[in-house]
Amino acid sequence: MIYRIFATLLVLVMPMFFEPAVVDGQNRTSVRDTWAPPQTPWGHPDLQGVWTNTTTTPLERPDDLLGKEVLSEEEWALRNPESTLSDDRPGAGVGFYNDFWLDQGQLSMRTSLIVDPSDGQFPSVTAEEQQAQVRRSDTYISDRFDSWEDFNTYDRCITRGLPGAMVPGFYNHNYQILQTPDYVVIIVEMIHDARIIPLDGRSHISPTIRQWLGDSRGHWEGNTLVVETTNSTDKVQARAYPRRDIHTVFGGDDQLHLIERFTRVDSDTIDYQFTVTDPTIWTGPWTAAIPMRKLGNQLFEYACHEGNYSVPNILAGARADERNATDQR
Repeated sequence: MIYRIFATLLVLVMPMFFEPAVVDGQNRTSVRDTWAPPQTPWGHPDLQGVWTNTTTTPLERPDDLLGKEVLSEEEWALRNPESTLSDDRPGAGVGFYNDFWLDQGQLSMRTSLIVDPSDGQFPSVTAEEQQAQVRRSDTYISDRFDSWEDFNTYDRCITRGLPGAMVPGFYNHNYQILQTPDYVVIIVEMIHDARIIPLDGRSHISPTIRQWLGDSRGHWEGNTLVVETTNSTDKVQARAYPRRDIHTVFGGDDQLHLIERFTRVDSDTIDYQFTVTDPTIWTGPWTAAIPMRKLGNQLFEYACHEGNYSVPNILAGARADERNATDQR
């Protein structure tokens, strides 16, 4: 537990040192045009290090900012108080943390992480996905749990899938990038996902093989690492709840096509953008831009499953509620 507290405090404190213009990432055109990234010994742009993407900028643009892509300095100051930490206990529901454990980060000058569509919001979900959401059950939308199958893969410490593993939201949103001439490896602190991305031009695996994080292939376009991911599984749920907060975008289904772009724009910043296309879930593609800042520290072990008492405890509580309801009849 100590390492989790330390890691959480670390990601809470580090963003306080970032100026809003640095987090924003919008005023970097001139820097990107003139700044040359360091090179690996074999000549690739060097992305290696430990990075964090924690932020309080919402994934979708809030309703009161519709039509406004960038905050004014005054608006930014009003929406970015010095500290939003609290120690409020959870409400009547079970299975979640109080605010102390959540990454606070800092607000960008942008009003949303989604940059396309231009309104800063998800495209509409398909009719098929709307029906799936009605049938779906997990700790984000339900307080009834009949079995472990009612918990999503994040509840069960399996994965958030893609793009969820690369999106900030709760805590521990830190990443270590390692490189060789033929591979890029991204280690995710949250649920200790590890992405091994070949650069040697090999084809994707057979469409009959589906994986938690899909099948990724990378190549360089100038100073930008471009990663294409296919072959995702449809077992990662809680992926497209509209008008919910940043936490609820996890993985796509087996139709997901993901394109990511990593561009180091200065010594401390990677411009990270990704585009999601999934015709089963969304009526159109969408793109998010999430700057990654150098963390200046190491990753810590996130022993999610070893300490995951929430699933049996929530199920035990559900059975207790049923017994109490029966006794009161």
